[in-house]
Amino acid sequence: MSLRPAISRTQAVPTMEGAGVKLHRAFGFNEPELFDPFLLFDDFRNENPEDYRLGFPWHPHRGIETITYVLNGTVEHGDSLGNSGMLGTGDVQWMTAGSGILHQEMPKGNDAGQMHGFQLWANLPASLKMTAPRYQDVSGADIPEVIDDDGTRVKIITGAFWGKKGPVDGIAADPLYLDVLVPAGAQKTLNVDTYRSAFAYIFEGSGRFADASDPSGVLLEKEAWGKS
Repeated sequence: MSLRPAISRTQAVPTMEGAGVKLHRAFGFNEPELFDPFLLFDDFRNENPEDYRLGFPWHPHRGIETITYVLNGTVEHGDSLGNSGMLGTGDVQWMTAGSGILHQEMPKGNDAGQMHGFQLWANLPASLKMTAPRYQDVSGADIPEVIDDDGTRVKIITGAFWGKKGPVDGIAADPLYLDVLVPAGAQKTLNVDTYRSAFAYIFEGSGRFADASDPSGVLLEKEAWGKS
């Protein structure tokens, strides 16, 4: 097994979206091939309601999927198909915009006025860009969590990891989306499929990616079966 080196490191940059929501953008729109099929990752966290209360009023999406993960506070949402609801702490909404939809997201914060969440955008392949819009709303209580012997905790939003499968399914990119907590002072190795790209976003505490090894050969399927 070889350990992957981090090929780039960036700092999330302050930006403003919607009707004046202050947030930090980890990546978005620049060099999309580095994160393909993902287009954007925003971290919206504030302790001042004036920095987010005007939210993200009605706006269109088409040909992509938007993934909202609420860590603290609540987000009220609605769309042009008549759907509406409230996302609370720990909840996830995976929206497939497909052929097109208008929607809005209005952060409400918690009782102390604090708000924190992520939004990730994923591109749809050309064959699915005109698919019917749909939602997958997932309660935080339905997101499985596994705990390793060293105290590492992993919530699995989509994909399979450590014997558990996340509740979000039917996603074109077939991604693995994890919320990982590594105890202070611990070192952890997490497996990544050979053919997959990966990115990690540190949003609490600090950490570093180290001890990467030189690449080692991996048998391709045709080589494993005695074909060349």
